[in-house]
Amino acid sequence: MLRFLNESAADSGASLYLPPRSSMAEIEEILRISPEELPSDLAKLVTNSKTGAVIFWGEQHRYLVLPPFPVAQRRVSASLDIDPLCSLLQQEFTIALILVRLGSYAIGIFQGEELVSSKVGTGLIHSRHKKGGSSQRRFERHREKQIELFFSRVCTHVRERLEPHIGRLDYVIYGGERNTLLSFRKQCRFLHPLEDRTLEALLNVRNPGQRALEAAIGEAWSSELIEWIER
Repeated sequence: MLRFLNESAADSGASLYLPPRSSMAEIEEILRISPEELPSDLAKLVTNSKTGAVIFWGEQHRYLVLPPFPVAQRRVSASLDIDPLCSLLQQEFTIALILVRLGSYAIGIFQGEELVSSKVGTGLIHSRHKKGGSSQRRFERHREKQIELFFSRVCTHVRERLEPHIGRLDYVIYGGERNTLLSFRKQCRFLHPLEDRTLEALLNVRNPGQRALEAAIGEAWSSELIEWIER
C-alpha cells in the first residue's frame, strides 16, 4: 500500500479522510461538495467501514482505501494528500492478536509486524454427541464444562501475555470462529476493559498456532483498495 501511495503521489486531484462512524448524512454532505461525481454507493461503503476511509480522486485515478486501523480525524484537501495515510501505515502499533477455535488457540504481541511474545496451545474438547436421550444430555454438559475450562485456561494465558504491555497496547484483534470468540470474550473478564481498543475486524484463521499467528499479522495490516472508473 505504501508503494502504491508513493506511485500515485504525482497524480493531481483531491483527497478526503473520514473517521469511523461517520454518518450517512455527513458523508453525503461532504460528497456533494466534491469536484467530481462519485459512485452512488460510496457513502454506504464508507459507513460500513469500522476504520473509516480515505478517498482519492484525480485526473487519472479514483480510489477508495479502507485502512486496517482507524482514521483519526476528518480531513478534506484540494490536493492528493497521501501523508496522513502513509503516517498511519508506518506507525509501530503495539497489537495483541488473539486467535481462538474450540481446541486450539494462539496469542501474540506484535510491535508493528514483529512478534515479541507469543503463546500457543491446544485443549481437549469432544465433538458433539449425535445420540439422543439422557446420554446425550450428560455428554453435552461434559462438553460445556470442557469448553469452560478451555476458555478459562486461554484467558489466563491472554492475561500473562497482555499484562506486561497493557499500558502501551494500541489494539486488540481477534481471529477464528465468530461464535466461539463471542463466548470466549464474554467469559474472559480480563478483556472487558480493552473493548475500546478492540478492532471489529475478524481475521479468518482456521487452525490457530504459531504459523497461523505469524501469518495473521499480515492480514491485520492489510488495507482494502477499491478503484472506480467512470463509464
